[in-house]
Amino acid sequence: MPDSLIATAAGAVVQVLAVTPEGLEAALAAGGDFLRGFAGLGEFKAKAGQVLAVPGEDGQLSKVLFGLGDRPEAAAFRALPGKLPAGEYAIAAEGLDPAAVALSFALGGYRFDRYRKAREPGARLVVADGVDLAEVRSLAHACALARDMVNTPANDLGPLQIETIAREIAEQYDATIAVVTGDALLDENYPAVHAVGRAAHPDRAPRMIEITWGDPAHPVVAIVGKGVVFDTGGLDIKPSAGMRLMKKDMGGAAHALALGRMVMAAGLKVRLSVLVPAVENAISGDAMRPGDVLNSRKGLTIEVGNTDAEGRLILADALTRAEELNPVLTIDMATLTGAARVALGPQVIPFYTASDALAGEIAAASAEVADPLWRMPLWAGYEDALDGDIADVKNDPDGWAQAGSVTAALFLQRFAPAMGEWAHLDIFAWNPKGRPGHPVGGEAQAIRALYAVLKKRFG
Repeated sequence: MPDSLIATAAGAVVQVLAVTPEGLEAALAAGGDFLRGFAGLGEFKAKAGQVLAVPGEDGQLSKVLFGLGDRPEAAAFRALPGKLPAGEYAIAAEGLDPAAVALSFALGGYRFDRYRKAREPGARLVVADGVDLAEVRSLAHACALARDMVNTPANDLGPLQIETIAREIAEQYDATIAVVTGDALLDENYPAVHAVGRAAHPDRAPRMIEITWGDPAHPVVAIVGKGVVFDTGGLDIKPSAGMRLMKKDMGGAAHALALGRMVMAAGLKVRLSVLVPAVENAISGDAMRPGDVLNSRKGLTIEVGNTDAEGRLILADALTRAEELNPVLTIDMATLTGAARVALGPQVIPFYTASDALAGEIAAASAEVADPLWRMPLWAGYEDALDGDIADVKNDPDGWAQAGSVTAALFLQRFAPAMGEWAHLDIFAWNPKGRPGHPVGGEAQAIRALYAVLKKRFG
């Protein structure tokens, strides 16, 4: 991504003055009669997201007023880059964390241009003194990585390409990486990963990717991400409308790699394992069938009631692998259920954990960094909806339970590590409706809040 954050200016810097309706009068008074009159002509009231570009005597841009509304927050600055002409800017936002402002500005400047003619550089922000520019850039670049991966169509992002990205991250941060591919998954006891991905073309063979980084003496943190590069639904094939956005079904893998990158860049005091099962849920004569019974790494048998509930199958093996590492904390992320969107929509991400302490930390971080998350219950009353007819567990819960995101989390809980804490996030990874700073397309969700939790614990 083009870097929209700079330490020093190469040319003239335009000042951006962030104002609330309450502070508008003082700002206009300080600017003199011209500014007052120009603001009146532009009907600038300092409403949230409102921008007033003020010219100087030479007709060039002199300053910018940016409205914060009645509830000023750093997240508002995501909307700013798209409303500014190319140039270099500095922001004055009294009472707001300049690092948070800079990160929001960088997130708002994201564009996915891989398949378009290259655009001219846009607005760039000269960060305020005292901001840790390296950390802010690291967070912005990791979020851009996740969004780029989600936006890239499946013909250019298969299991091999996810592996390549993982290898590049491992090399950059001096981590080790191990990859098990194709039929070797059976030899290495990843039977569910193999079953889901075996129908794909050999060039897109399933694989289990494991990155390991950090001091072995430090506590183990496992990050797991669902990497279904495209989901046809398998033999329980999706309708065309349901298949249209299934390039984003590897969003969990993209987020796991991005969060892992944040942790490694920050040098947090953990022994990190990033676990990504990468598959394509394709259709061929070798595809798994409704009614099949699969083995799992944990030893539990899984009855396949629906081949379109494949994400939880590959996560089952990956979570079992995480347990073997004796983690103090395991986090998994997956574009797992449509039911999560029915419950909370596309902008708020449900998370599940049995740990009240961890839930409190996640909720606090969510509010602090404006990364919307909401705790949902691991409701034990629905557990028997997962009992298999001829196997230990089934991947499609009985319809009476209804709460599809909850029952998916309960399924994963049966495979999650028994030691330490575990959290599952049912992400969407997509903006279905464009709004300032949030273009239609891939979105990085939850990882800024999760990074804040990890930094506080292990920084």
